[in-house]
Amino acid sequence: MRKSTFKNLLYLLAIYFILINLLISSDYTYAKGESKQGVIAIVIDDFGNHSEGTEAMLALDIPITAAIMPFMPTSKEDMEKTIKSKKEAIIHLPMEPEVGKASWLGPRGIVTTLSDEEIKNRVKDAVKELDKAKGINNHMGSKAIQDRRVMDSIIEIAASNNLFFLDSKTTAKTIAGESCKSKGVKYYSRDIFLDNVKDVKSIEKQLDKAGKVALEKGYAIAIGHVGVEGGSITVQAIKNKYKELENKGIKFVFLSDIEKHR
Repeated sequence: MRKSTFKNLLYLLAIYFILINLLISSDYTYAKGESKQGVIAIVIDDFGNHSEGTEAMLALDIPITAAIMPFMPTSKEDMEKTIKSKKEAIIHLPMEPEVGKASWLGPRGIVTTLSDEEIKNRVKDAVKELDKAKGINNHMGSKAIQDRRVMDSIIEIAASNNLFFLDSKTTAKTIAGESCKSKGVKYYSRDIFLDNVKDVKSIEKQLDKAGKVALEKGYAIAIGHVGVEGGSITVQAIKNKYKELENKGIKFVFLSDIEKHR
């Protein structure tokens, strides 16, 4: 009788330890799977001038956030195309750089010599023109984005219109994050520039870097361009790489969806 009881006890203990090991293994596998997941938001700058690659970029089968310059010949048209293509739009606000020509900003750029009122008026008009935009990012702006007065004026309008701000990180001296925090505006910052070198292989390498960042911290924000800086070359690189990245556990999302993943 005692031998039978002892055997039953051993049998139950064996089942117990097997079940515990299965649970631990299951949890570990789930954790491993989770650690290999990440998202990338691709933001494409310089829409608004019917630049080369505009249609091809909006035809991509993944979410793209189109950054559209205001007050340009096709600003409204490009916004409507973006929405029709079921992509996301933000305002690509031209801001004064430390080095460069004022003409590079296009009409009504934000420069540091403007009054608070004029800065706010220009941003308000940009928001009114691109009324389907969900946020703002800076076009150039390495000088303006260091100026707290200028940034507070911009971010005040962003706050009143429930828009987020993406810092393109054209300078390490940016104070945009501080300004956004003080005004209660969601702040994002660029991780990777895709097409500093206009070459398919180089852009593919940058996409791989974005994928690595996404897997390490859960998300990555990559900025590319239509027009002379990228256009169809950037489109081709994205086409070549996006399925490979998806197979690694990376999902492509709109910039406004990044909040869920950080």
